[in-house]
Amino acid sequence: MNTDKFNWNLIPSFLAAHEHGSLLAAARALGTSQPTVGRHVAELETQLGSVLFERTGRGLAPTPAGHRLAEAARAMETGALALLRSVNHAKATLEGSVRLSASQPVACVLLPPVLARMREALPGIAVELVASNAVSNLLRREADIALRMVRPEQSSLIARRIGAVGLSACAHRDYLRRRGTPRAPADLLQHELIGNDRVPDIERGFSAMGLPIAHERFELRTDDLMAYWGAVRAGLGIGFVSNYLIREDPAVQTLLPQLRIPPLPIWLTVHREIRSSASIRAVYDFLARELPPLL
Repeated sequence: MNTDKFNWNLIPSFLAAHEHGSLLAAARALGTSQPTVGRHVAELETQLGSVLFERTGRGLAPTPAGHRLAEAARAMETGALALLRSVNHAKATLEGSVRLSASQPVACVLLPPVLARMREALPGIAVELVASNAVSNLLRREADIALRMVRPEQSSLIARRIGAVGLSACAHRDYLRRRGTPRAPADLLQHELIGNDRVPDIERGFSAMGLPIAHERFELRTDDLMAYWGAVRAGLGIGFVSNYLIREDPAVQTLLPQLRIPPLPIWLTVHREIRSSASIRAVYDFLARELPPLL
């Protein structure tokens, strides 16, 4: 027998047939069809090169090879169930607090549904969520795990890129009804614009397009990302916002698809001592699995 190609999925059908003495009874116990159980048993006999049952008028009579396989299969089943109980016990006994840092939009919009699912999966872990646009210092333990738009340079930190945040020009439909829709990037200069206060990223973006713009040209300026998003939703002007935020409000429309704004990479960052904390490791792994599809 070639164990590399052995199909372990056939074992439940074999055990049910061995225990119940007929293909029909085995199918009822497994919630499947009689032909399926029969096919599984026949395939298992082919793989092993042994007859496992004698077919009689009363049903199935295990052969000596069938009895030996049943003993081994039940031992395997017992071991698998013990492993499953061990894993579930480990999940259930994970407890403590994990401090998670993220920017305001990520903390307020992207993370809550993920944390709700994590609550179901890891009920013993409490999350301390730090919603701040400042970069938390993991080395000073201001957070256990951080979601960052910049990759840390410290060798004692582990950073995993889990995706990128797309950005788009956008405006509320009430604003567009009032002022019209820009058709080209240069048209933006004829519109009311929402900018940053001390962070010059948007001004640099205009300069890169060959459209230098003065700081004072932005009718509203704020570095608070949720206040910025609120201004866009209130129809105060055209802003530049993460796509996952724009999806939250159908009244906010994406503009200028030809305007290619470089996406922002997002890094899941943790201290290397994660190996010594099962709870932090569990949260880190959960976020690494659940966040990328949302990005």
